[in-house]
Amino acid sequence: MNPLAHRIDCRIRRRVRAGLAAAALLTLAGGAFAQTTVTDAWVRGTVAQQRASGAFMKITSAQGGKLVAVSSPVAGVAEVHEMAMDGNTMRMRAIAALDLPAGKTVELKSGGYHVMLMDLKQQLQGGQTVPLTLVIEGKDGKREIVEVRARVRALGADAHGGMKH
Repeated sequence: MNPLAHRIDCRIRRRVRAGLAAAALLTLAGGAFAQTTVTDAWVRGTVAQQRASGAFMKITSAQGGKLVAVSSPVAGVAEVHEMAMDGNTMRMRAIAALDLPAGKTVELKSGGYHVMLMDLKQQLQGGQTVPLTLVIEGKDGKREIVEVRARVRALGADAHGGMKH
């Protein structure tokens, strides 16, 4: 091989190795982040002086874990709640953590698990966006912070955001 071809060949090999090393680092870093995805996040709109509302979403944890905390700047208190039948009465209560089985989507919805936003600092009107911070604890005990921007659905809107008639 002539010297020029050899130099070009060596440069190409170095670039390929550098590219592979960078890809490997990104893969390793990616494994430590974004283990949890949140989709379809929304918050029920409120009327003036209303002090509480609910937030709903779908959460999927690739590795599994649990939702251990939630917060929002629009609320003095944010908690994960469950609704369950107690005899003939539907009861709502705060829970310490919500299990997120690996690879399975857990839906927070009206009448089931949901986030309660209490001591609201403002009225929540349709079209606004509410920031939510979710804390997910993995099976290894490491915590992941997931920032969510949930759209406010106007009062009277159905589950897809349209108006009920």
